[in-house]
Amino acid sequence: MATPAASNTQEALPVFELSAFLALDGQPPTAELQEQCKQLAECLARTGCLVVRDPRVPASANDTFLDMLEGYFCRSEEQKQAEARPDLAYQVGVTPAGVEMPRCVVEPEACKQQLARLQPEQQPTLPTGADAKWRYMWRVGPRPESTQYAELNAEPVVPQGIPQWCAVMDDWGSKLLGAVQAVAAMAALGFGLPADAFTSRMDLGPHLLAPTGSDLHQHGQQGTVLAGSDLHQHGQQGTVLAGYHYDLNFITIHGRTRFPGLSVWLADGRRLPVSIPPGCLLCQAGKQLEWLTGGHVQAGMHEVLVTDATVASIAAAKAAGRSTWRVSSTVFSHIASDQLLQPLGHFAQQPGAAQRYPDTPAGLQVQRELEVIQLKRQ
Repeated sequence: MATPAASNTQEALPVFELSAFLALDGQPPTAELQEQCKQLAECLARTGCLVVRDPRVPASANDTFLDMLEGYFCRSEEQKQAEARPDLAYQVGVTPAGVEMPRCVVEPEACKQQLARLQPEQQPTLPTGADAKWRYMWRVGPRPESTQYAELNAEPVVPQGIPQWCAVMDDWGSKLLGAVQAVAAMAALGFGLPADAFTSRMDLGPHLLAPTGSDLHQHGQQGTVLAGSDLHQHGQQGTVLAGYHYDLNFITIHGRTRFPGLSVWLADGRRLPVSIPPGCLLCQAGKQLEWLTGGHVQAGMHEVLVTDATVASIAAAKAAGRSTWRVSSTVFSHIASDQLLQPLGHFAQQPGAAQRYPDTPAGLQVQRELEVIQLKRQ
């Protein structure tokens, strides 16, 4: 059942409860559940994102994860650089700040065309350089024994001196991936596709638990400029931590972070600052879902800024003696690298779908995207 979420700011997204779907255990869905699947799919198409509640994903696991990652990111840059793997396009290990380039920086003309469709008050804060955030990529789930895209399916990198690392990362990553798989199956049914239309293609995909770390002690002042970032004349006044972008993968899922700042753009162009309700998860459509639906679902645009609410949370954290690293709780789910991306079922019949979304191996699509944002050497 979908219920209204707690009010974020401009609009409340519905919360979709996954319990009834998870209880099916292989049985056909009831008419009521079919309707819920349809509403979930329509929400993805209408907004590019949705909020879900999965009873298998407790808030305590999110907290354990955030505690450990705050400790990791506060290490020295020299210590963290030991886990960087630029030769693997940073698809495992750490990505330092100042490496990933928002697509709007490297393809400004295409970005201008997109922004021209937004009202002035809905404009993002455009950066002019690389993101200020760090990121850690941790593989979730098994990988194929053989693949044409080995760098996207590499062995994980384990930091030294954190004995609980593998257990915590595997536990939290698998919980979030399980929630994404349930959402993918419900969306498929809601779109009139077989229930496994998406999940079968996700099998052995290069799924990544990918928390970002932003040092709010260094970058927590509103209105400052960092890492080449500049403030757009129509944007919200705040430091850019992750510049305006879409995700290249299938569906991204987020647990709660301890500092606000994420804003998403709905399919109709409205900007929505997001606050994930307690016990819930946020899902966002990525480029691979857009591909498989022939553009019926658009990859959701989003950014992370230092806002008034972020500044207030920084002050509260300092007063309580807590970390001021903003850690996201994120999994990038993927279609398996050797699977073809192509519009599925009735989506293939949409005018122009085959031309705009030609048959392309998922691994090749990912590699091309990584080259654009300068994580992979061309």
